[in-house]
Amino acid sequence: MNQQVRSKFLINRQSFLLLLTAYTLLPAEVAPGQIKSVSPYGLLNSYRLFSIQPDSKPEMIDLDNDGDADVMKYTTINGFHVQWIDDDDDMKWTDTCGDTDNDCLMVDMNNDGQYGSYSDVIIDWVDTDNNGKADMQLYTEFATEAEKNQPWGPGHFMVNMDLDKDDIMNYIDWSTFRLRCWIHDGKADFFEDYSGNSMFLKIHASPQNINDLRLNWENPFLFFDSDNDGLTEYAFRLLDRPVYGKPGDKYLTNLTGKIDYITMSYDLDNDNSPANPFDFDITVSYRGGGFDYLNQTHKIPNLRGLPEADKYLLDPRIRQLTELIYPDKNQIPDLVFNKATWKETWFVYDEDDDCERWERVELLEPKDPYIVGTKAGGLDDNPQADPVGDRGEWDLDNSGKGNLYISPLDGKIHLYGAEKGFWRVDQNAFYYQGMGGLYDGYGPGRQTLDPTVFPLVSYYDTDNNGFFDKIEFDLNGDHISDYSFSLKELGIADTTTVYDISKMQYKDFVKLHKNVALQTWKNALSFLKFAENSGMNTSWYALLKHPKSTRQQYTQGYWLKFYLLIDLLDRAKLENNTTMKKAIERTYFSL
Repeated sequence: MNQQVRSKFLINRQSFLLLLTAYTLLPAEVAPGQIKSVSPYGLLNSYRLFSIQPDSKPEMIDLDNDGDADVMKYTTINGFHVQWIDDDDDMKWTDTCGDTDNDCLMVDMNNDGQYGSYSDVIIDWVDTDNNGKADMQLYTEFATEAEKNQPWGPGHFMVNMDLDKDDIMNYIDWSTFRLRCWIHDGKADFFEDYSGNSMFLKIHASPQNINDLRLNWENPFLFFDSDNDGLTEYAFRLLDRPVYGKPGDKYLTNLTGKIDYITMSYDLDNDNSPANPFDFDITVSYRGGGFDYLNQTHKIPNLRGLPEADKYLLDPRIRQLTELIYPDKNQIPDLVFNKATWKETWFVYDEDDDCERWERVELLEPKDPYIVGTKAGGLDDNPQADPVGDRGEWDLDNSGKGNLYISPLDGKIHLYGAEKGFWRVDQNAFYYQGMGGLYDGYGPGRQTLDPTVFPLVSYYDTDNNGFFDKIEFDLNGDHISDYSFSLKELGIADTTTVYDISKMQYKDFVKLHKNVALQTWKNALSFLKFAENSGMNTSWYALLKHPKSTRQQYTQGYWLKFYLLIDLLDRAKLENNTTMKKAIERTYFSL
Protein backbone atom coordinates (compact mmCIF):
# COMPACT_ATOMS: atom_id res chain seq x y z
CA MET A 1 0.00 0.00 0.00
CA ASN A 2 1.60 3.30 -1.06
CA GLN A 3 1.73 6.22 1.34
CA GLN A 4 -1.06 8.20 -0.39
CA VAL A 5 -3.49 5.26 -0.34
CA ARG A 6 -2.51 4.43 3.24
CA SER A 7 -3.21 8.04 4.35
CA LYS A 8 -6.64 8.01 2.73
CA PHE A 9 -7.40 4.67 4.41
CA LEU A 10 -6.40 6.00 7.84
CA ILE A 11 -8.47 9.16 7.37
CA ASN A 12 -11.53 7.16 6.32
CA ARG A 13 -10.99 4.77 9.23
CA GLN A 14 -10.79 7.69 11.66
CA SER A 15 -13.98 9.18 10.22
CA PHE A 16 -15.76 5.86 10.64
CA LEU A 17 -14.60 5.54 14.26
CA LEU A 18 -15.68 9.10 15.03
CA LEU A 19 -19.07 8.38 13.49
CA LEU A 20 -19.37 5.19 15.53
CA THR A 21 -18.37 7.05 18.70
CA ALA A 22 -20.92 9.76 17.96
CA TYR A 23 -23.68 7.20 17.55
CA THR A 24 -22.90 5.61 20.94
CA LEU A 25 -22.93 9.04 22.63
CA LEU A 26 -26.27 10.23 21.31
CA PRO A 27 -28.89 11.29 23.85
CA ALA A 28 -32.13 9.35 23.59
CA GLU A 29 -33.93 12.15 21.75
CA VAL A 30 -31.33 12.56 18.97
CA ALA A 31 -31.98 10.46 15.86
CA PRO A 32 -29.05 8.85 13.98
CA GLY A 33 -29.63 11.26 11.07
CA GLN A 34 -28.78 14.14 13.39
CA ILE A 35 -25.37 12.88 14.50
CA LYS A 36 -23.13 15.78 15.48
CA SER A 37 -21.86 14.88 18.94
CA VAL A 38 -18.34 13.63 18.24
CA SER A 39 -16.50 14.30 21.49
CA PRO A 40 -12.71 14.46 21.94
CA TYR A 41 -13.41 13.44 25.55
CA GLY A 42 -14.98 10.11 24.59
CA LEU A 43 -17.71 9.19 27.06
CA LEU A 44 -16.64 11.85 29.59
CA ASN A 45 -18.73 14.94 30.35
CA SER A 46 -18.55 17.80 27.89
CA TYR A 47 -17.71 20.97 29.83
CA ARG A 48 -16.68 23.32 27.03
CA LEU A 49 -17.37 24.32 23.46
CA PHE A 50 -15.49 22.09 21.02
CA SER A 51 -12.62 23.75 19.21
CA ILE A 52 -12.38 24.78 15.58
CA GLN A 53 -11.75 22.05 13.01
CA PRO A 54 -8.04 21.33 12.44
CA ASP A 55 -6.27 23.08 9.58
CA SER A 56 -9.02 25.66 9.22
CA LYS A 57 -9.30 29.34 9.98
CA PRO A 58 -12.31 31.30 11.23
CA GLU A 59 -14.02 33.86 9.06
CA MET A 60 -13.61 37.28 10.71
CA ILE A 61 -15.98 40.19 10.07
CA ASP A 62 -15.66 43.86 11.02
CA LEU A 63 -19.31 44.84 11.48
CA ASP A 64 -18.93 48.42 12.64
CA ASN A 65 -16.00 49.36 10.38
CA ASP A 66 -13.73 50.33 13.24
CA GLY A 67 -10.79 48.26 12.06
CA ASP A 68 -11.13 45.30 14.41
CA ALA A 69 -13.05 42.03 14.23
CA ASP A 70 -16.57 41.87 15.65
CA VAL A 71 -17.80 38.49 14.40
CA MET A 72 -15.99 35.16 14.16
CA LYS A 73 -17.48 32.22 12.21
CA TYR A 74 -16.17 28.67 12.06
CA THR A 75 -17.11 25.00 12.22
CA THR A 76 -16.37 23.00 15.37
CA ILE A 77 -14.68 19.61 15.27
CA ASN A 78 -18.06 17.95 15.86
CA GLY A 79 -19.59 19.66 12.85
CA PHE A 80 -21.56 22.61 14.27
CA HIS A 81 -21.47 25.97 12.48
CA VAL A 82 -21.04 28.70 15.09
CA GLN A 83 -20.39 32.38 15.21
CA TRP A 84 -19.22 34.64 18.01
CA ILE A 85 -20.29 38.28 18.41
CA ASP A 86 -17.78 40.42 20.27
CA ASP A 87 -19.82 42.71 22.54
CA ASP A 88 -16.92 44.23 24.48
CA ASP A 89 -14.71 45.04 21.48
CA ASP A 90 -11.70 42.96 22.52
CA MET A 91 -11.68 40.37 19.70
CA LYS A 92 -8.42 40.01 17.81
CA TRP A 93 -7.97 39.04 14.16
CA THR A 94 -5.85 36.08 15.32
CA ASP A 95 -8.45 34.66 17.75
CA THR A 96 -9.88 31.20 17.15
CA CYS A 97 -12.58 31.36 19.85
CA GLY A 98 -14.68 34.02 21.55
CA ASP A 99 -14.57 34.70 25.28
CA THR A 100 -17.08 33.99 28.02
CA ASP A 101 -17.11 37.33 29.79
CA ASN A 102 -19.05 39.57 27.41
CA ASP A 103 -19.42 37.76 24.07
CA CYS A 104 -22.35 36.01 22.41
CA LEU A 105 -22.20 32.52 20.87
CA MET A 106 -24.70 31.71 18.10
CA VAL A 107 -25.18 28.14 16.85
CA ASP A 108 -26.71 27.18 13.50
CA MET A 109 -28.39 24.03 14.81
CA ASN A 110 -30.21 23.06 11.62
CA ASN A 111 -27.39 24.02 9.25
CA ASP A 112 -29.52 26.44 7.22
CA GLY A 113 -26.95 29.23 7.18
CA GLN A 114 -28.83 31.25 9.83
CA TYR A 115 -27.41 31.58 13.35
CA GLY A 116 -30.30 33.17 15.23
CA SER A 117 -33.38 31.69 13.62
CA TYR A 118 -35.67 28.67 13.99
CA SER A 119 -34.04 25.69 15.76
CA ASP A 120 -30.97 27.74 16.69
CA VAL A 121 -29.34 28.29 20.08
CA ILE A 122 -27.79 31.52 21.39
CA ILE A 123 -25.66 31.75 24.54
CA ASP A 124 -24.81 35.26 25.69
CA TRP A 125 -22.48 36.16 28.56
CA VAL A 126 -22.74 39.58 30.26
CA ASP A 127 -20.11 41.21 32.46
CA THR A 128 -22.16 43.77 34.35
CA ASP A 129 -19.34 45.27 36.44
CA ASN A 130 -16.51 45.23 33.87
CA ASN A 131 -14.23 43.03 35.97
CA GLY A 132 -13.52 40.55 33.19
CA LYS A 133 -15.90 37.84 34.50
CA ALA A 134 -19.46 37.21 33.43
CA ASP A 135 -22.15 37.94 36.00
CA MET A 136 -25.02 36.75 33.83
CA GLN A 137 -25.67 34.19 31.12
CA LEU A 138 -28.64 34.17 28.74
CA TYR A 139 -29.62 30.94 27.01
CA THR A 140 -31.99 31.24 24.07
CA GLU A 141 -33.38 28.33 22.08
CA PHE A 142 -35.75 28.92 19.18
CA ALA A 143 -38.42 26.39 18.28
CA THR A 144 -38.24 24.65 14.96
CA GLU A 145 -40.12 26.33 12.15
CA ALA A 146 -42.69 23.51 12.19
CA GLU A 147 -43.33 24.17 15.90
CA LYS A 148 -43.08 27.96 15.86
CA ASN A 149 -46.79 28.47 16.66
CA GLN A 150 -46.74 26.52 19.91
CA PRO A 151 -47.07 28.95 22.84
CA TRP A 152 -45.43 26.63 25.38
CA GLY A 153 -42.38 24.68 24.33
CA PRO A 154 -40.29 23.78 22.58
CA GLY A 155 -37.90 26.66 23.05
CA HIS A 156 -36.26 28.40 26.01
CA PHE A 157 -35.36 31.82 27.26
CA MET A 158 -33.34 31.54 30.45
CA VAL A 159 -31.26 34.06 32.38
CA ASN A 160 -28.77 32.88 35.02
CA MET A 161 -27.31 35.35 37.50
CA ASP A 162 -24.15 34.51 39.42
CA LEU A 163 -25.02 35.97 42.83
CA ASP A 164 -22.32 34.14 44.78
CA LYS A 165 -19.59 34.79 42.19
CA ASP A 166 -18.66 31.13 41.76
CA ASP A 167 -18.74 31.44 37.94
CA ILE A 168 -21.24 28.55 37.70
CA MET A 169 -24.28 29.18 35.52
CA ASN A 170 -26.29 26.95 33.17
CA TYR A 171 -25.06 23.45 32.56
CA ILE A 172 -25.04 22.99 28.79
CA ASP A 173 -24.16 19.80 26.96
CA TRP A 174 -21.64 21.32 24.57
CA SER A 175 -21.84 18.31 22.27
CA THR A 176 -25.50 19.14 21.52
CA PHE A 177 -25.92 22.69 22.93
CA ARG A 178 -28.95 21.53 24.92
CA LEU A 179 -29.70 22.51 28.50
CA ARG A 180 -28.97 19.62 30.83
CA CYS A 181 -29.79 21.30 34.13
CA TRP A 182 -30.62 18.04 35.90
CA ILE A 183 -27.40 16.09 35.33
CA HIS A 184 -25.91 15.44 38.73
CA ASP A 185 -23.13 13.71 40.60
CA GLY A 186 -24.18 11.30 43.32
CA LYS A 187 -27.75 11.67 44.51
CA ALA A 188 -28.36 15.36 43.96
CA ASP A 189 -25.19 17.37 43.29
CA PHE A 190 -26.60 19.12 40.23
CA PHE A 191 -24.24 20.63 37.68
CA GLU A 192 -26.62 23.57 37.26
CA ASP A 193 -26.11 26.48 39.66
CA TYR A 194 -28.82 25.45 42.12
CA SER A 195 -26.49 25.44 45.15
CA GLY A 196 -25.61 28.38 47.34
CA ASN A 197 -26.96 31.86 46.62
CA SER A 198 -28.21 31.78 43.08
CA MET A 199 -30.99 33.04 40.82
CA PHE A 200 -32.39 32.40 37.38
CA LEU A 201 -35.33 33.49 35.24
CA LYS A 202 -36.77 30.96 32.82
CA ILE A 203 -39.59 30.24 30.40
CA HIS A 204 -40.24 27.21 28.17
CA ALA A 205 -41.23 29.17 25.09
CA SER A 206 -39.65 30.27 21.83
CA PRO A 207 -38.59 33.93 22.26
CA GLN A 208 -40.38 35.32 19.20
CA ASN A 209 -43.70 34.22 20.76
CA ILE A 210 -43.18 36.10 24.06
CA ASN A 211 -44.85 39.49 24.38
CA ASP A 212 -42.25 41.14 26.65
CA LEU A 213 -38.78 39.61 27.06
CA ARG A 214 -38.11 41.77 30.09
CA LEU A 215 -40.55 39.53 31.95
CA ASN A 216 -40.36 35.79 32.52
CA TRP A 217 -42.30 32.77 33.75
CA GLU A 218 -40.10 31.58 36.63
CA ASN A 219 -39.42 35.15 37.62
CA PRO A 220 -37.31 34.70 39.64
CA PHE A 221 -36.27 31.31 40.95
CA LEU A 222 -34.10 31.99 44.02
CA PHE A 223 -31.80 29.76 46.05
CA PHE A 224 -30.53 30.81 49.47
CA ASP A 225 -27.44 29.71 51.39
CA SER A 226 -28.11 31.02 54.88
CA ASP A 227 -25.05 29.47 56.55
CA ASN A 228 -22.56 30.10 53.72
CA ASP A 229 -21.64 26.45 53.31
CA GLY A 230 -22.13 26.53 49.54
CA LEU A 231 -25.37 24.53 49.80
CA THR A 232 -28.99 25.64 49.50
CA GLU A 233 -31.12 25.76 52.64
CA TYR A 234 -34.29 27.19 51.12
CA ALA A 235 -35.68 28.21 47.74
CA PHE A 236 -38.41 30.50 46.39
CA ARG A 237 -40.09 29.93 43.04
CA LEU A 238 -42.28 32.77 41.72
CA LEU A 239 -44.38 32.34 38.58
CA ASP A 240 -45.92 34.79 36.13
CA ARG A 241 -48.22 32.32 34.39
CA PRO A 242 -48.78 33.47 30.80
CA VAL A 243 -52.01 33.89 28.91
CA TYR A 244 -51.90 32.10 25.57
CA GLY A 245 -52.84 33.78 22.34
CA LYS A 246 -54.49 32.27 19.31
CA PRO A 247 -53.11 31.64 15.80
CA GLY A 248 -52.61 34.93 14.02
CA ASP A 249 -51.88 36.95 17.17
CA LYS A 250 -48.60 38.85 17.21
CA TYR A 251 -47.57 37.05 20.41
CA LEU A 252 -48.75 33.64 21.55
CA THR A 253 -47.14 33.65 25.03
CA ASN A 254 -48.34 36.70 26.95
CA LEU A 255 -46.72 37.30 30.33
CA THR A 256 -48.95 39.32 32.65
CA GLY A 257 -46.63 41.30 34.91
CA LYS A 258 -48.28 39.60 37.88
CA ILE A 259 -46.97 36.86 40.16
CA ASP A 260 -49.89 34.56 40.93
CA TYR A 261 -48.00 31.53 42.26
CA ILE A 262 -45.13 31.04 44.69
CA THR A 263 -43.55 28.08 46.42
CA MET A 264 -41.33 28.47 49.48
CA SER A 265 -39.38 25.33 50.37
CA TYR A 266 -37.17 24.75 53.40
CA ASP A 267 -34.65 22.20 54.58
CA LEU A 268 -36.10 22.23 58.08
CA ASP A 269 -33.38 20.24 59.79
CA ASN A 270 -30.54 21.75 57.71
CA ASP A 271 -29.11 18.27 57.22
CA ASN A 272 -27.83 18.81 53.70
CA SER A 273 -24.17 18.08 53.04
CA PRO A 274 -21.82 17.54 50.07
CA ALA A 275 -23.08 13.93 49.97
CA ASN A 276 -26.71 15.04 50.33
CA PRO A 277 -26.84 18.51 48.75
CA PHE A 278 -30.63 18.87 48.51
CA ASP A 279 -33.05 17.74 51.18
CA PHE A 280 -36.06 20.04 51.35
CA ASP A 281 -38.64 18.93 53.92
CA ILE A 282 -41.56 21.30 53.50
CA THR A 283 -43.19 23.49 50.88
CA VAL A 284 -45.73 26.26 51.42
CA SER A 285 -47.38 27.56 48.25
CA TYR A 286 -49.62 30.56 47.63
CA ARG A 287 -51.61 30.66 44.40
CA GLY A 288 -54.26 32.73 42.67
CA GLY A 289 -54.53 36.51 42.96
CA GLY A 290 -50.96 37.48 43.75
CA PHE A 291 -49.27 40.84 43.14
CA ASP A 292 -48.11 43.12 40.32
CA TYR A 293 -44.37 43.47 39.82
CA LEU A 294 -44.04 45.78 36.82
CA ASN A 295 -42.39 48.41 39.01
CA GLN A 296 -39.55 45.98 39.84
CA THR A 297 -37.23 47.13 37.06
CA HIS A 298 -33.53 46.15 37.04
CA LYS A 299 -31.20 48.05 34.72
CA ILE A 300 -28.46 45.68 33.53
CA PRO A 301 -25.15 47.28 32.43
CA ASN A 302 -23.72 45.81 29.21
CA LEU A 303 -26.84 43.74 28.54
CA ARG A 304 -27.45 45.45 25.18
CA GLY A 305 -25.54 43.61 22.48
CA LEU A 306 -23.65 45.09 19.56
CA PRO A 307 -26.40 46.84 17.54
CA GLU A 308 -24.86 46.01 14.17
CA ALA A 309 -25.35 42.30 14.96
CA ASP A 310 -29.15 42.59 15.34
CA LYS A 311 -29.49 41.58 11.70
CA TYR A 312 -28.48 38.02 12.53
CA LEU A 313 -31.53 37.33 14.71
CA LEU A 314 -35.05 36.22 13.94
CA ASP A 315 -36.07 38.23 17.02
CA PRO A 316 -33.42 40.85 17.84
CA ARG A 317 -35.27 41.86 21.03
CA ILE A 318 -33.20 39.36 23.01
CA ARG A 319 -30.10 41.42 22.18
CA GLN A 320 -31.78 44.81 22.54
CA LEU A 321 -32.68 44.43 26.21
CA THR A 322 -31.26 46.98 28.64
CA GLU A 323 -33.34 45.93 31.64
CA LEU A 324 -35.20 43.00 33.16
CA ILE A 325 -38.32 43.13 35.30
CA TYR A 326 -38.62 40.68 38.20
CA PRO A 327 -39.38 40.96 41.93
CA ASP A 328 -36.25 41.98 43.80
CA LYS A 329 -35.24 39.27 46.25
CA ASN A 330 -35.05 41.74 49.15
CA GLN A 331 -38.59 42.95 48.45
CA ILE A 332 -40.18 39.53 47.93
CA PRO A 333 -41.27 39.06 51.59
CA ASP A 334 -43.10 42.40 51.56
CA LEU A 335 -44.66 41.70 48.18
CA VAL A 336 -45.77 38.19 49.14
CA PHE A 337 -47.05 38.86 52.64
CA ASN A 338 -48.21 42.47 52.49
CA LYS A 339 -48.98 43.42 48.90
CA ALA A 340 -50.52 40.21 47.53
CA THR A 341 -54.09 38.97 47.66
CA TRP A 342 -53.84 35.17 47.54
CA LYS A 343 -56.77 32.82 46.95
CA GLU A 344 -55.37 29.48 48.17
CA THR A 345 -52.54 28.00 50.20
CA TRP A 346 -51.14 24.51 49.61
CA PHE A 347 -48.75 22.66 51.90
CA VAL A 348 -46.68 19.48 51.71
CA TYR A 349 -44.35 17.75 54.17
CA ASP A 350 -41.87 15.08 53.08
CA GLU A 351 -42.58 12.58 55.85
CA ASP A 352 -40.39 9.80 54.40
CA ASP A 353 -37.52 12.25 53.80
CA ASP A 354 -36.70 10.96 50.32
CA CYS A 355 -37.02 14.13 48.21
CA GLU A 356 -33.74 15.29 46.68
CA ARG A 357 -35.15 17.73 44.16
CA TRP A 358 -33.34 21.03 43.69
CA GLU A 359 -36.30 23.39 44.08
CA ARG A 360 -39.03 22.07 46.38
CA VAL A 361 -40.96 19.18 47.78
CA GLU A 362 -43.49 18.80 44.97
CA LEU A 363 -47.01 19.62 46.06
CA LEU A 364 -49.75 17.04 46.30
CA GLU A 365 -53.09 18.07 44.83
CA PRO A 366 -56.46 18.16 46.63
CA LYS A 367 -57.79 15.17 44.71
CA ASP A 368 -58.61 11.53 45.39
CA PRO A 369 -56.45 10.21 48.27
CA TYR A 370 -56.37 6.64 46.92
CA ILE A 371 -55.91 7.05 43.16
CA VAL A 372 -52.22 6.75 42.23
CA GLY A 373 -50.45 7.76 39.05
CA THR A 374 -49.46 10.67 36.86
CA LYS A 375 -52.47 12.63 35.60
CA ALA A 376 -54.81 9.99 37.02
CA GLY A 377 -56.80 12.27 39.33
CA GLY A 378 -55.17 11.49 42.67
CA LEU A 379 -52.99 13.36 45.15
CA ASP A 380 -49.92 12.62 43.03
CA ASP A 381 -51.49 13.85 39.81
CA ASN A 382 -48.36 15.94 39.20
CA PRO A 383 -45.69 13.70 37.60
CA GLN A 384 -43.04 15.29 39.81
CA ALA A 385 -44.88 14.39 43.03
CA ASP A 386 -43.95 11.46 45.24
CA PRO A 387 -46.66 8.77 44.78
CA VAL A 388 -46.53 7.96 48.49
CA GLY A 389 -44.62 9.23 51.51
CA ASP A 390 -45.68 12.89 51.58
CA ARG A 391 -48.39 14.67 53.56
CA GLY A 392 -50.46 17.27 51.70
CA GLU A 393 -52.87 19.86 53.14
CA TRP A 394 -54.95 22.56 51.45
CA ASP A 395 -56.49 25.83 52.58
CA LEU A 396 -58.65 26.53 49.55
CA ASP A 397 -59.94 29.91 50.76
CA ASN A 398 -56.60 31.11 52.20
CA SER A 399 -58.28 31.70 55.54
CA GLY A 400 -55.10 30.76 57.40
CA LYS A 401 -52.78 32.98 55.30
CA GLY A 402 -50.22 30.17 55.02
CA ASN A 403 -49.44 30.15 58.72
CA LEU A 404 -48.50 27.02 60.65
CA TYR A 405 -49.30 25.28 63.92
CA ILE A 406 -48.41 22.14 65.86
CA SER A 407 -51.47 19.93 66.20
CA PRO A 408 -52.25 17.91 69.37
CA LEU A 409 -53.52 15.23 67.00
CA ASP A 410 -49.97 14.12 66.15
CA GLY A 411 -47.47 16.76 67.28
CA LYS A 412 -46.61 17.60 63.66
CA ILE A 413 -46.42 20.89 61.75
CA HIS A 414 -49.70 21.60 59.94
CA LEU A 415 -51.17 24.30 57.71
CA TYR A 416 -53.44 26.64 59.63
CA GLY A 417 -56.77 27.07 57.84
CA ALA A 418 -56.54 23.80 55.90
CA GLU A 419 -59.91 22.11 55.51
CA LYS A 420 -58.41 18.65 55.04
CA GLY A 421 -55.13 16.80 54.60
CA PHE A 422 -53.87 13.36 53.64
CA TRP A 423 -50.68 11.47 54.39
CA ARG A 424 -49.89 8.48 52.22
CA VAL A 425 -47.51 6.55 54.41
CA ASP A 426 -44.32 5.13 52.89
CA GLN A 427 -42.76 4.17 56.19
CA ASN A 428 -39.55 2.72 54.74
CA ALA A 429 -39.26 5.08 51.75
CA PHE A 430 -39.61 2.05 49.52
CA TYR A 431 -41.00 4.16 46.69
CA TYR A 432 -37.91 6.32 46.66
CA GLN A 433 -38.54 9.77 45.23
CA GLY A 434 -34.99 11.01 44.71
CA MET A 435 -34.86 13.90 42.23
CA GLY A 436 -38.23 12.83 40.80
CA GLY A 437 -39.88 13.96 37.62
CA LEU A 438 -39.16 13.22 33.99
CA TYR A 439 -35.85 14.56 32.72
CA ASP A 440 -34.90 13.45 29.22
CA GLY A 441 -33.31 10.23 30.41
CA TYR A 442 -30.64 12.12 32.39
CA GLY A 443 -31.05 10.69 35.85
CA PRO A 444 -33.82 8.77 37.60
CA GLY A 445 -37.36 9.69 36.78
CA ARG A 446 -40.34 9.05 38.94
CA GLN A 447 -40.48 5.60 40.52
CA THR A 448 -41.95 3.46 37.75
CA LEU A 449 -43.46 0.94 40.15
CA ASP A 450 -46.32 2.83 41.78
CA PRO A 451 -47.95 1.28 44.84
CA THR A 452 -51.40 -0.26 44.59
CA VAL A 453 -52.05 -0.15 48.33
CA PHE A 454 -50.69 1.94 51.20
CA PRO A 455 -51.65 3.19 54.68
CA LEU A 456 -53.51 6.50 54.66
CA VAL A 457 -53.80 9.06 57.46
CA SER A 458 -56.59 11.61 56.97
CA TYR A 459 -57.04 14.95 58.74
CA TYR A 460 -60.22 17.04 58.97
CA ASP A 461 -61.26 20.37 60.42
CA THR A 462 -64.88 19.53 61.28
CA ASP A 463 -65.71 22.81 62.99
CA ASN A 464 -63.97 25.09 60.45
CA ASN A 465 -61.89 26.92 63.04
CA GLY A 466 -58.63 26.48 61.16
CA PHE A 467 -57.31 23.53 63.21
CA PHE A 468 -57.61 19.82 62.51
CA ASP A 469 -59.70 18.09 65.15
CA LYS A 470 -60.30 14.66 63.59
CA ILE A 471 -57.81 12.05 62.42
CA GLU A 472 -58.44 8.71 60.72
CA PHE A 473 -56.10 5.79 60.01
CA ASP A 474 -56.61 3.30 57.19
CA LEU A 475 -53.70 1.02 58.02
CA ASN A 476 -54.36 -1.78 55.52
CA GLY A 477 -55.29 0.40 52.57
CA ASP A 478 -58.79 -1.01 52.07
CA HIS A 479 -60.39 2.47 51.95
CA ILE A 480 -62.04 1.83 55.34
CA SER A 481 -60.99 3.65 58.50
CA ASP A 482 -59.43 1.31 61.09
CA TYR A 483 -59.10 3.96 63.79
CA SER A 484 -60.78 7.34 64.08
CA PHE A 485 -60.21 9.90 66.83
CA SER A 486 -61.92 13.21 67.56
CA LEU A 487 -60.37 15.77 69.88
CA LYS A 488 -63.82 17.24 70.50
CA GLU A 489 -65.18 13.89 71.63
CA LEU A 490 -62.20 13.46 73.93
CA GLY A 491 -62.69 16.93 75.40
CA ILE A 492 -59.28 18.13 74.17
CA ALA A 493 -58.90 21.56 72.59
CA ASP A 494 -57.72 21.60 68.98
CA THR A 495 -56.60 25.24 69.11
CA THR A 496 -52.96 26.02 69.72
CA THR A 497 -50.24 28.57 68.90
CA VAL A 498 -50.23 29.82 65.31
CA TYR A 499 -46.86 30.66 63.76
CA ASP A 500 -46.96 33.66 61.42
CA ILE A 501 -44.59 32.70 58.60
CA SER A 502 -44.41 36.30 57.38
CA LYS A 503 -42.32 37.00 60.48
CA MET A 504 -40.18 33.86 60.30
CA GLN A 505 -36.60 33.75 59.04
CA TYR A 506 -34.96 30.50 57.99
CA LYS A 507 -33.48 30.03 61.46
CA ASP A 508 -37.00 30.19 62.90
CA PHE A 509 -38.13 27.32 60.66
CA VAL A 510 -35.12 25.26 61.78
CA LYS A 511 -35.86 26.06 65.42
CA LEU A 512 -39.53 25.14 65.01
CA HIS A 513 -38.68 21.79 63.46
CA LYS A 514 -36.09 21.04 66.13
CA ASN A 515 -38.56 21.84 68.88
CA VAL A 516 -41.14 19.60 67.20
CA ALA A 517 -38.66 16.73 66.96
CA LEU A 518 -37.54 17.10 70.57
CA GLN A 519 -41.11 17.37 71.82
CA THR A 520 -42.14 14.36 69.73
CA TRP A 521 -39.41 12.30 71.34
CA LYS A 522 -40.21 13.62 74.81
CA ASN A 523 -43.89 12.74 74.36
CA ALA A 524 -42.95 9.29 73.06
CA LEU A 525 -40.89 8.63 76.19
CA SER A 526 -43.77 9.78 78.40
CA PHE A 527 -46.20 7.50 76.58
CA LEU A 528 -43.64 4.70 76.75
CA LYS A 529 -43.60 5.06 80.53
CA PHE A 530 -47.42 5.10 80.56
CA ALA A 531 -47.47 1.86 78.53
CA GLU A 532 -44.92 0.16 80.78
CA ASN A 533 -46.85 1.23 83.86
CA SER A 534 -49.87 -0.39 82.22
CA GLY A 535 -47.99 -3.68 82.08
CA MET A 536 -46.98 -3.59 78.40
CA ASN A 537 -43.81 -5.31 77.20
CA THR A 538 -42.19 -2.54 75.13
CA SER A 539 -38.97 -4.38 74.28
CA TRP A 540 -40.50 -5.22 70.92
CA TYR A 541 -39.77 -1.65 69.90
CA ALA A 542 -36.11 -1.49 70.93
CA LEU A 543 -35.17 -0.38 67.39
CA LEU A 544 -37.33 2.72 67.77
CA LYS A 545 -35.99 3.61 71.23
CA HIS A 546 -32.56 4.77 70.08
CA PRO A 547 -32.77 7.71 67.65
CA LYS A 548 -29.42 8.99 66.40
CA SER A 549 -30.44 12.32 64.93
CA THR A 550 -33.06 15.02 65.18
CA ARG A 551 -34.78 13.49 62.18
CA GLN A 552 -34.94 10.09 63.88
CA GLN A 553 -36.30 11.67 67.04
CA TYR A 554 -39.09 13.05 64.88
CA THR A 555 -39.89 9.85 62.98
CA GLN A 556 -39.08 7.16 65.55
CA GLY A 557 -40.74 9.12 68.32
CA TYR A 558 -43.93 9.33 66.30
CA TRP A 559 -44.00 5.64 65.39
CA LEU A 560 -43.00 4.42 68.85
CA LYS A 561 -45.86 6.34 70.41
CA PHE A 562 -48.31 5.20 67.71
CA TYR A 563 -47.44 1.49 67.97
CA LEU A 564 -47.88 1.63 71.73
CA LEU A 565 -51.26 3.31 71.24
CA ILE A 566 -52.46 0.46 69.00
CA ASP A 567 -51.16 -2.16 71.45
CA LEU A 568 -52.90 -0.50 74.38
CA LEU A 569 -56.16 -0.09 72.47
CA ASP A 570 -55.97 -3.73 71.42
CA ARG A 571 -55.70 -4.77 75.09
CA ALA A 572 -58.61 -2.53 76.06
CA LYS A 573 -60.66 -4.10 73.26
CA LEU A 574 -59.80 -7.62 74.39
CA GLU A 575 -60.83 -6.74 77.91
CA ASN A 576 -63.91 -4.87 76.63
CA ASN A 577 -62.84 -1.98 78.85
CA THR A 578 -64.24 1.28 77.45
CA THR A 579 -62.98 3.28 80.44
CA MET A 580 -59.43 2.08 79.76
CA LYS A 581 -59.87 2.92 76.06
CA LYS A 582 -60.93 6.48 76.87
CA ALA A 583 -58.01 6.94 79.28
CA ILE A 584 -55.52 5.66 76.71
CA GLU A 585 -56.83 7.99 74.01
CA ARG A 586 -56.90 11.02 76.31
CA THR A 587 -53.35 10.33 77.46
CA TYR A 588 -52.11 9.83 73.91
CA PHE A 589 -53.57 13.06 72.56
CA SER A 590 -52.71 15.08 75.66
CA LEU A 591 -48.98 14.40 75.32
